[in-house]
Amino acid sequence: MGVVQVAVTLMVILLLMKPMGAYMVKVFANEKTALDRVFGPFERLLYRMMGVCPEATMSWKQYAGAMLLSNAAMLLIMYAVLLLQGGLPFNPDGIGGMPAAQAFNTAVSFITNTNWQSYSGENGLSYLSQLLAITFPMFTSAATGFAVAIAFIRGLVGREDRLGHFYVDLVRSITRIFIPLSVLTALFLVAQGVPQTLQGAVQATTLEGAQQTIARGLVASLESIKHIGTNGGGWFGTNAAHPLENPTPLTNMLHIVCMMLLPTALVYAFGLMVRDKKMGWTVFAAMSLLFLAMLTTVFAAEYRGVPALEALGIHGNMEGKEVRFGVAESALFTTVTTAATTGSVNNMHESLTPLGGMVSLAGMMLNNVFGGKGVGLLNGLLYAILAVFICGLLVGRTPEFLGKKIEGREIKLAAIALLVHPLLILAPTALALTQPGAIASMTASGMHGVSEVLYAFASGAANNGSAFAGLNANTDFYNIGIGIVMLLGRYISILAMLAIAGSLAVKRVVPATSGTLRTNTPLFSGVLVVIIAVIGALTFFPVLALGPIAEHLAMPR
Repeated sequence: MGVVQVAVTLMVILLLMKPMGAYMVKVFANEKTALDRVFGPFERLLYRMMGVCPEATMSWKQYAGAMLLSNAAMLLIMYAVLLLQGGLPFNPDGIGGMPAAQAFNTAVSFITNTNWQSYSGENGLSYLSQLLAITFPMFTSAATGFAVAIAFIRGLVGREDRLGHFYVDLVRSITRIFIPLSVLTALFLVAQGVPQTLQGAVQATTLEGAQQTIARGLVASLESIKHIGTNGGGWFGTNAAHPLENPTPLTNMLHIVCMMLLPTALVYAFGLMVRDKKMGWTVFAAMSLLFLAMLTTVFAAEYRGVPALEALGIHGNMEGKEVRFGVAESALFTTVTTAATTGSVNNMHESLTPLGGMVSLAGMMLNNVFGGKGVGLLNGLLYAILAVFICGLLVGRTPEFLGKKIEGREIKLAAIALLVHPLLILAPTALALTQPGAIASMTASGMHGVSEVLYAFASGAANNGSAFAGLNANTDFYNIGIGIVMLLGRYISILAMLAIAGSLAVKRVVPATSGTLRTNTPLFSGVLVVIIAVIGALTFFPVLALGPIAEHLAMPR
């Protein structure tokens, strides 16, 4: 039964992927769509207010500058709202302002599409903060990733350093994609019982006669964009395991579909935009193989459970899982949320088997198995460029990708983007394990403790936001440390990829010859998978051997 549930969910995603991808191409090509009459006047008003000419285009440096400027301005506003929320309106439960380090971490988390939370949502934020510092940047951060991915694709097929206009791409992403999908999703969630109200918490009497405080708020609207935008986080501390965030099997399925819909559709849209559908399917096939390998591993590990308990007749690992979802839907949710770098959880990742936890780590360490909005495709294409370069070296030819030569400048920029990610995971993890205060935040010692700290920094560097949750990350060390990691993990790779796009955009297209490596074949899909797996293994295997692999081998048999 569990296999059927997983298969049906994945089939729904596949059926929706192509029409969504085709629609996205129309949106960013400024072609007519059914939503023009609804959002066209509003968009034109926004452009006039911002002083933006929608027909203008930007070089990669201008595009990057506009992205950084807008994100920095929003970051400062969010930080101020979090600090001052105790004296601001829409605070029916009287929640005080956040401490400075935690406010920094939270503001950075949501502007970078990470949505890491060192607080419990219903107890740590006012409704105004949930709206302005949480839900609003869920739209803008997702749209930023989308815009950068589209700009990069334009650079691949362009003839000059003109990648489009950042503010136009940002606005159209929000109005034409994220708002319509979020409204439809929120309405469905409300129909399933998810709260959507500005009223405060209510007091309820349990069947035993005890008094219970039930928090509520604008939950449905946050839930919709958090999954559609692969943002993550949650209104409640227990996230998508909370019955008011995820009350039914239908909402659980919807959450999974929403997380995977746009990342998969963007890969299909890439094939259409470069006018080579086979290339799109080649990248999709490589990502799918990695995704299915991770899903199979989690599925098998969690169904097998812990050998010591299995010997007692207790099959499957249900620790930390909701009975209403079971092992199958929990395993699928775990794989999707880390592969698509969403960070939402419907089970406790701390309680996964060692191999299940390792797969969650692997999804964030690779950071290119569909990935978050735009960034997953960018990282996948980064590895494609690297694969072309390595194959070119093997046969003694200048490597080419989509008809453009890959030379020293592109490889240097790609190397920066590739090396920064593991550096931001491994260096802070090593530092934390030498600090007594940071070690004191660990609820487990030994191998599992290493995994807790490793998971936290991997989540921040990958802009994922999920957590093992056994680590007390609400300390100045982790709030500031993970905040810095999230900032660098987000913007260094984006800037490097925009620079690559600008470099490729001015190159002339080289005609294909008999010696040209074709990048739209099953063979190249296999090469891409091997390159990703080998580089990932060489980079992260030593630290995984100290954590989840050692923990798995140490379990009683």
